[in-house]
Amino acid sequence: MPVSLTNLSTILAQVSKYLIIILMVIYTVQCYTVFRYRTKQSQSYVFTRQNVSMFIIHFVAYLIMFLDQQNIQIAVFYVIQLAYLLLALLLLTHLYPKSSRLLVNNMLMLIAIGLIMITRLTYASAVRQFEMEAVGTVLALIIPVIVRKAMGLTKLTWFYVFVGLGLLALVLVAARSTYGAKLSLSIHGFTFQPSEFVKIIFVFAVAGLLSGKKDRKRIIIATALAAAHVLILVASTDLGSALIFFITYLVMLFAATRNPFLVLSGVVAGILAAVLAYFMFAHVRVRVQVWLDPFSDYAGTGYQVSQSLFSIAAGGWFGTGLGQGSPTAIPVVQQDFMFSAICEELGGIFAICLILVCLSCFIMFINIAMKLENRFYRLVALGLGSTYAVQCFLTVGGDMKMIPMTGVTLPLVSYGGSSALATIVTFSIVQGLYTMRRDEEDKDEEEKYGQYGSYGQYPDDGYGSYGQKKQNSRVDPGPGNQSEFGRK
Repeated sequence: MPVSLTNLSTILAQVSKYLIIILMVIYTVQCYTVFRYRTKQSQSYVFTRQNVSMFIIHFVAYLIMFLDQQNIQIAVFYVIQLAYLLLALLLLTHLYPKSSRLLVNNMLMLIAIGLIMITRLTYASAVRQFEMEAVGTVLALIIPVIVRKAMGLTKLTWFYVFVGLGLLALVLVAARSTYGAKLSLSIHGFTFQPSEFVKIIFVFAVAGLLSGKKDRKRIIIATALAAAHVLILVASTDLGSALIFFITYLVMLFAATRNPFLVLSGVVAGILAAVLAYFMFAHVRVRVQVWLDPFSDYAGTGYQVSQSLFSIAAGGWFGTGLGQGSPTAIPVVQQDFMFSAICEELGGIFAICLILVCLSCFIMFINIAMKLENRFYRLVALGLGSTYAVQCFLTVGGDMKMIPMTGVTLPLVSYGGSSALATIVTFSIVQGLYTMRRDEEDKDEEEKYGQYGSYGQYPDDGYGSYGQKKQNSRVDPGPGNQSEFGRK
């Protein structure tokens, strides 16, 4: 009896899930083992293997969806994405050879996973997400140049403050309410979420205030302005973003002052504010009650979290296979519960690897921040890394019922054009800071060893594009490897 395309897609979905998991495990392991290699050529080889894993996962996933839906649009969309991923990889690595290749790979891998899952859930949403990510990638080609060349970024502190507070105030006054929170503005049919971009502006503002002299006045001003951002978000009932701003500020405050008493005072104030919010906002009380026992009102307020837990349990370690689960049973799955959908269809192993890839990005952010000499840029990199990590934790923790749901997205994976665009901008800013640091190191080496250095005929461009390098050439930063930034 001939096998129909539907049956073939089901069989392939069951077989391919193991291939996808194996490739994801390989990719994730290489995120942490690549820095064992001390030469640029060896690292470049590992990064290329990561790209191969990403492209195979992307191809297999879209092949399964095409056979399942038998829709030519899926095939066309895959080809367009493939061209985008290839072009983005080539441009980002060749225009900025001194950038962190691991951050480029991780960003594109997260984008690919997000597009796969959003396409599986809603094709139209995937197209809109792809459009925003394409715009973000264009910005990613420009922003590092701005960061490297625009030296006045450190002098615009109050500009950052006024723009950030102004945008949040505009949201409070003019935004439409979504699920009880004022989040988005609509202009001529284009909807965006300003708080996603204010996160970046907020980090620059706090960095400007805390990077100067460590006096009490500046700390009080910085704390007051940070509190103003948080209070406006609380008034807009965007408590997820308020929590991200609050934690990010505490991390930056500790990094700038090294005073644990200030951070402890902030934590106590945050706990008191959370208790106050519980009594002030009905939807906060609902979320806490759902967190404590979602099954007590399964058909009502607890339905969303209950379905999320069912999805995670149904997926087990290896998943049901792409297109073989029921993640759409979770309300607002593509925005708030994408991690649960991944657990169900791609499995717990894949989901753990996804968390580790996100953690790899955070480690890279912190490692880069630690090696920046300029206090302002160091705080910016640290703040952006903290914002990214907190957002990932809130999303994954909420989906697993580890913490109450906050309604924030998983960066680059969940559906949300503003979130995707802001995250790509975040990655590109950190890449610009890292590239600027590498430029400074090359300049120092030229001054020390002469124009071309004493180790070889050609200068070290940090990427291995000039042929044979000196043996102690710097490599990309990573866990346990401090050699790449060099030491003066």
